Amino acid sequence: MTSELLDRALIEEATKKSGLVWVKAPGAAARALWHVWHEGAACVVGDGPGEQPLPGLADGAEAEVTVRSKDKGGRLVSWTARVVELASGSEAWEAAVAELKGKRLNAPDGEAMTGRWARECRVLRLEPTGVTSPLPDGSLAEAPVPTPATTRRPVPEAVPRLLLKRWRRRG
Repeated sequence: MTSELLDRALIEEATKKSGLVWVKAPGAAARALWHVWHEGAACVVGDGPGEQPLPGLADGAEAEVTVRSKDKGGRLVSWTARVVELASGSEAWEAAVAELKGKRLNAPDGEAMTGRWARECRVLRLEPTGVTSPLPDGSLAEAPVPTPATTRRPVPEAVPRLLLKRWRRRG
């Protein structure tokens, strides 16, 4: 019993303090998601235009949530969550959205975002089942997804000269 209470406390405190969690749904890769801790669960919004994708997270499914340290970025705890999709406009949805709205950075539509969330997005609660996973020995690092945006090219010849001119002007 004491172990369960300590696990619950660890899950809540670590998740509250971390602005980002890694969520892995069955059959999908782990994704970093911003969230808020509200009434005993991590709440996330996504799957709409301009919002984070929530692949594999379906109502009633389970997911593994890994919480990182806010200052060092290291893994603190991993826990199993039950995914609950909140019905748009319900009392629980309104309460969760009020918390999420305060944490949403750089929203393209400002105050109108809650209406957009109601029409086009999903709001999910990731409720802890009380089961924590032991931390693995290895890093679990995966290779980044291939993309043309990460193509590395040689530095243009003029760049070092331009930087040197700026340095000389300051000196």
